[in-house]
Amino acid sequence: MSEPSGERTLTSRLRLSVMRLNRRLRAQRTSSSVTLSQISALSSLHKCGPMSPGELAAREGVQPPSMTRVIGALEDMGYISKRAHPNDGRQVIVELTEKGLGYIEADISAREAWLDARLSELDDTERAILSRAAEIIERMAGK
Repeated sequence: MSEPSGERTLTSRLRLSVMRLNRRLRAQRTSSSVTLSQISALSSLHKCGPMSPGELAAREGVQPPSMTRVIGALEDMGYISKRAHPNDGRQVIVELTEKGLGYIEADISAREAWLDARLSELDDTERAILSRAAEIIERMAGK
């Protein structure tokens, strides 16, 4: 079944606006020395807590060898540490260090400050619409 032209327009507009907003948010990064893949891994550890490299790779949607490289680089920077897995001596658990926690919180803060400034330029009705849209987008992204 084909989409009405108005729906295609919504699809295109939404895709482009989400991409542009994401690009603007990425531009607010506190440091360019950390790659987007590394920031994503740090963010997952921040949100979900310590986990095995395999769990982190699955959460990030990458192959384990790729995650091994990300973990190695983050460990070299002092942003994560490894400890023995409590139930499986063949595995480790990776977790944020204080330095890693400070980095990711500063990065989140910088992006949210920029977005907060943009939101403050909107009226109450527009902010309410975006609040509802955020709920809908979150639901869509969860599928």
